Amino acid sequence: MKLIGFVILLGSCLVSSVWTSRAVSKFITAAEQDRYQKIFADGLASSDLQAVYFSSLNVAERSPDACARLDKVYAESKYNDFEKNFYFSGSWKNFGCKTDPAKIKKSVEGALQKDSNSAQEVYFNLHSAKYLGVTVDQATKARLAKNLQAILKKDDSLNSLGHTFAVAAELGTNGAFAYDRVEEAFVQADEVDGKMLQFEGGLSITALIVNSAFKLSTVLNKPTPINAEQAVKFASYFLSRSSVQTPKGVSILLEALNTLSAQKSIAPICIKLSGNGQLLPESPILMVKVSDLLGKPLSPAPAVVSTTVTSKTTNQALVSKVNLVPSNTDLSVFTYNLKSANPARGQYKVDVETGAYKQTLKINVLGKVKVSSLEIGVGDSDSASAIKKHSVTYANKLDTELAADSQQKIVLKAVLLDESSGKPINVHQAFVLLRNKATKEEIIFVAEADSSKAYKFEMDVGARSNDFGHKSGVYSVELIVGDALISNSFRWLVADVSLKFTGEVAKETANTVRQPLPEIVHQFRVPEKRPPRMVSDLFTGLCIAPLVLLFLLWAKLRVNISNFPFSLSAIGFHLGLGAILALFGVFWLKLNMFETIRYLIPLALFTFLCGNRLLRAIANRSSEK
Repeated sequence: MKLIGFVILLGSCLVSSVWTSRAVSKFITAAEQDRYQKIFADGLASSDLQAVYFSSLNVAERSPDACARLDKVYAESKYNDFEKNFYFSGSWKNFGCKTDPAKIKKSVEGALQKDSNSAQEVYFNLHSAKYLGVTVDQATKARLAKNLQAILKKDDSLNSLGHTFAVAAELGTNGAFAYDRVEEAFVQADEVDGKMLQFEGGLSITALIVNSAFKLSTVLNKPTPINAEQAVKFASYFLSRSSVQTPKGVSILLEALNTLSAQKSIAPICIKLSGNGQLLPESPILMVKVSDLLGKPLSPAPAVVSTTVTSKTTNQALVSKVNLVPSNTDLSVFTYNLKSANPARGQYKVDVETGAYKQTLKINVLGKVKVSSLEIGVGDSDSASAIKKHSVTYANKLDTELAADSQQKIVLKAVLLDESSGKPINVHQAFVLLRNKATKEEIIFVAEADSSKAYKFEMDVGARSNDFGHKSGVYSVELIVGDALISNSFRWLVADVSLKFTGEVAKETANTVRQPLPEIVHQFRVPEKRPPRMVSDLFTGLCIAPLVLLFLLWAKLRVNISNFPFSLSAIGFHLGLGAILALFGVFWLKLNMFETIRYLIPLALFTFLCGNRLLRAIANRSSEK
């Protein structure tokens, strides 16, 4: 199964080699580096021993009481003994403490003389000895190697393999057995979107395996465990995790990126635009950053960085295979001035190549728009007669105030030209804004381009009255022009126009968004209207009539009640049953359901108990007879 997985991974790498560039489009920026230093500074002041250790690896300056704090944090730590010893000894070494941790040394020496239960424990014990200067002889190294092999037979998880590789790198030739398991580990990498490789377990496990596997291959003078395409995908994954927030996460991330950058034969580099990729028409300077994964200039510097710039509109090359020039201020930035090629406004594809590295970028060459002419006028909406138009020069405002009523329309026409070519252009956004000068309310309309590429706006005042809330008054008219490919988008106050609408002004409704809403109080349904008194009395009499008839028949037939047991249970049962019937009558007259249930429960319980005793008494009397 693992062999099949390896074949699949190898096949995917071969396929990706057709398009891959061995370059990534991201690096660790200076802002991120500053944020990392803040995380490390907070880690040094933390009470977490692990945070103190990983911060001490990356911060040169530390407080004078760092060693004293270290002893206190160690004493309060809740980690396992071998983890505590490792984090303490590493921090003790990085801080340059002068105290002699004899007790911890003795604990580490004792741990090395017995077999461990996990590869992680072996890793912590061996590196603690290294930090504390404890001598590890060849016999101990050989025994640790056997211990690791026994552990791997029981636990060959990625975590165990990663720590095994790291320990094997410290054991030298005694750890050669671990290199045979490197391929097995990398086969388990998961590919994400065909662009990234990572191991299950996230950043910690991925960084552990990459760092330790490369260290092991270097110590044993073996080939690198991954190829160039896999290195690009691992680098892409690490760079996607640049937002980590913990000292450990930042430390292992930087270590992994440094590890990949140090492998000159397969190391990916970053090729990306320097800046936002928007080239101004007066100075179209292409700027490309070529750096390692940490944003540092390449060493040695690339001999040649060439580029081909192709228009995405015409698919024609603007410049081909021209060399970029290193910047004087930043050795990782290379520039080329496209002014001589006279680039037209539009989008371009930039193919950058340096040695075996290639990258495709996108830039926008901006242009400038100018208003060739603008006319605005008012005319009758139902007349085909010519409209009297006023010409307005760009940036100026019409001197006279226009006036329009509900029987008229406003017409505006503007011709926009590309400043460099003098040809009419289409823009992404062309709006006409009308603002009420008194209330400051605004309404925006879209200006549409006609067949001659002139932008027109026409508004029937009467038809649009409802949009304005029938609010007559003086409105300012503004033309708004914007586009992703122009550098001088503008908002121009063209004229003032007095609009007169018909109909009543719409009433303003109170805005309750930021006000407390009325309290919601639960209410029962309002009772339905009761019938007239005469109707109620009639139906009440009809309902009582059968009961009256029953009593009359009992009196005539002379019902025998001599066998009625005059006991407490008999009397209680009949009283309870009568009370329940009476309660239903009161419910019908005035009580609601909840009040009725509150009275019914005790009555029902009393009636049930009395009825049970009465039935038992009747049963006993029948059995005696």
